[in-house]
Amino acid sequence: MSSPIPLLSSLAAETHVPVVSPGTADGVFSLAWLVIVLPLAGAAILLLGGRRTNAWGHLLGTATVAGSFVLGLLMFFSMLGREVGERQVGQHLFTWIEAGGFTVGMDLLVDPLSILFVLLITGVGSLIHLYSIGYMAHDERRRRFFGYLNLFIAAMLMLVLAADYLGIFLGWEGVGLASYLLIGFWQHKPSAAAAAKKAFVMNRIGDIGMSLAIMLMFVTFGTTAFAGVSAAASGGSENTMNAIGLLLLLGACGKSAQVPLQAWLLDAMEGPTPVSALIHAATMVTAGVYLVTRSNFIFENAPVAQTAVVAVAVVTLLWGAIIGCAKDDIKKVLAGSTMSQIGYMMLGAGLGVAGYAFAIFHLLTHGFFKANMFLGAGSVMHATDDDVDMRHYGALARAVPITFLTFAMGYLAIIGFPGFSGFWSKDKIIETAFADNVWIGVAATIGAGVTAFYMTRLMLMTFFTKERWEPGVHPHESPKVMTIPLMVLAALSLLGGLLLAGNWITDWLTPVVGEAHHEHPPIPAWALTLIIVVVVAAGVAVAWFTIGRTEVPREAPTDVSVFTRAARADLYGDAINEGLVINPGRHAVTGLMAFDTSVIDAAVEGQASGVSGLAMVYRKVQNGFVRSYALSILVGAALVVAVMLVVNAG
Repeated sequence: MSSPIPLLSSLAAETHVPVVSPGTADGVFSLAWLVIVLPLAGAAILLLGGRRTNAWGHLLGTATVAGSFVLGLLMFFSMLGREVGERQVGQHLFTWIEAGGFTVGMDLLVDPLSILFVLLITGVGSLIHLYSIGYMAHDERRRRFFGYLNLFIAAMLMLVLAADYLGIFLGWEGVGLASYLLIGFWQHKPSAAAAAKKAFVMNRIGDIGMSLAIMLMFVTFGTTAFAGVSAAASGGSENTMNAIGLLLLLGACGKSAQVPLQAWLLDAMEGPTPVSALIHAATMVTAGVYLVTRSNFIFENAPVAQTAVVAVAVVTLLWGAIIGCAKDDIKKVLAGSTMSQIGYMMLGAGLGVAGYAFAIFHLLTHGFFKANMFLGAGSVMHATDDDVDMRHYGALARAVPITFLTFAMGYLAIIGFPGFSGFWSKDKIIETAFADNVWIGVAATIGAGVTAFYMTRLMLMTFFTKERWEPGVHPHESPKVMTIPLMVLAALSLLGGLLLAGNWITDWLTPVVGEAHHEHPPIPAWALTLIIVVVVAAGVAVAWFTIGRTEVPREAPTDVSVFTRAARADLYGDAINEGLVINPGRHAVTGLMAFDTSVIDAAVEGQASGVSGLAMVYRKVQNGFVRSYALSILVGAALVVAVMLVVNAG
């Protein structure tokens, strides 16, 4: 079970990824499989154990993820003690697929990239599980909920620890299934059931791209393992590599809710709030960023696909930010924010070697502050009888002080307030963007200003301004089982920037993504930082003057601009999908059905009708009367004689 496998051992120079020999899965690394199995076993026990596990199921579900986190920490510290060339450890579990000369092992890869994801998924996942103990305390299906959470965590761990694209796809589909179950957990609500179906179907579109990319890899390289594909990537034709890269990007757009497959994300807020935190912070939406970063050896040889990643990222980071400006549902504001922040991560990954490490850096800090804010939103809902409308909040800072202070840490991090985690991670991506292309940098800077506006709007409408509570609502602080995770995540929101200290994150990821040679932006870095801070301050000021100093109506105004209406309608994402995909697809199916009925069925049924008609004619001849048969014989014989006479006469 602990035998090493060949991993990333002969990468071409064009990929800029150094040659790394894998170490043997000894010591704590021999338990890498247990990181996945623990939450998977928890899911099996909770989902198959029935009501017998109701009393302690939530505790088991939390303990299994915490156990995986402890194992992840042990592997991380063990990896820190290794030389750089020994920080990629492979583990072969068993042969999964064997067909002729094609073999796929159930192989795991623990390296600097995957171990960071393991810590994020299990660390933040443990806090979300702990929070859920209080949040779901009165739900009669709480045990099942924790089973679904465990299944989600196990699938995501499979996705990031796999050493083969087929292994990634196994976790990829597992995450899709678990998200469907969690988003639609309150299936008695038609809106939740519809949201789960929408997320599932839109992700299947992305999955088609992912599966086709894997098939094309196999046809081109004869393997789907990272080692084989990375070794041969530089020898593939540019057209083939671009095709693989674009198909992988389609898969990433589905999981990470990037344009044009972004429309499911805001609807996913119908699930319980811990689900929103899990999907939007530490797991599902980060899968696309992981896929692009892990596939750096493909995108470095696919310039068109790499450019497409940047284009999609820029559009999405602005798209999500604009949507966040007009929403009144606190969770949907945060969902639009997630779409935008994932766009920043994808932008970093699309910028290549210079941006891979910063994309992962922002992914980690975002996991901290976004989980903090989603769980904080759940605490606000807990205090206001599950109301999600910010127009019904106001003046909650004194009513829920712990929630307010911890949420404020996340707010300061996401807007990029100096010293907080988002300041370090997002600014690095913007700086790299400016070095690559000034206009891309300008777009990313505008996105930072818009982020500051809508997040300040959220803070003012929720915790400040005049109270607008519903009658009978008496806001109160959440129990400690919910506030303790908020405190931990708030601390990480503040201190997450330490990952950049001494360029640690870039040095740590060098064995996976290559050594970055950063280009300098057209203006000094300190001046660019000052510009970004000024833009962010302008966004805060605009929110203060338009929201903080005015009366917030309890009902959304109807006499708004066309831009506000567009933002409220998610920039017509559903309408665009309906016009470009759903309606043409419906018409195509209708046309095919008509062709099948009028042509295919008509041809088959016409033959049957013809034979039936002939049968009716001949049936009249076969009447059963002997005299008719005798007459027929006589007429026939006469005709034969007549023909013979004519022939002989000639």
